[in-house]
Amino acid sequence: MPKQKIEDLFQKNRDWAEKVSAEDPAFFSTLSEQQQPEYLWIGCADSRVPANQIIDLLPGEVFVHRNIANMVVHTDLNCLSVIQYAVDVLKVKHIMVVGHYGCGGIKAAMDKGDNGMIDNWLCHIRDVYRFHHKELNQIKDEQKRFDRLCELNVIEQVWNVCQTTIVQNAWKKDQELHVHGWCYSIDNGHITDLKVTVSNAQQAIENLDKVK
Repeated sequence: MPKQKIEDLFQKNRDWAEKVSAEDPAFFSTLSEQQQPEYLWIGCADSRVPANQIIDLLPGEVFVHRNIANMVVHTDLNCLSVIQYAVDVLKVKHIMVVGHYGCGGIKAAMDKGDNGMIDNWLCHIRDVYRFHHKELNQIKDEQKRFDRLCELNVIEQVWNVCQTTIVQNAWKKDQELHVHGWCYSIDNGHITDLKVTVSNAQQAIENLDKVK
């Protein structure tokens, strides 16, 4: 794949805008109005996992937060601010925590090498491994163990989303809000539903009992 010069991106932007306008002359005027997405996507920063394209939604239809290994850490004010705005202001109905197989952050956490400052972030993934070490250590195939940790990390982050005061307060007010855990495959472009959807506080407690 040829390297792109930074200047080329401006031309690509103009070409894209012209193409979109030709297909739908009202697209940008409509988009400039207040956004009303029903979905919040919490995903990995990996460049191979673009939220809108994977679920084939247009700009304005999904609110997105991405970081290394799709983590929801209770001291991360960036992530919490996104969740708060999505739930309290935009009134999204679905929060999807979306991991992906082959995640570099998960792999780095498993390898336990020296990765510099990011190791402080990867500690949270290593905690997930520690919580589930009995199951994971029984998986002899390294690739399958890697895949399973990608899934378990998503499940733990679903739990973390459900335990935020933001989501708990929304449920107390009987606001419709569903939290989902998905895992995306770069190999074939398919999303796997991990079947851990939570729609109220009681389900969050029940799901925790299943995971632990």
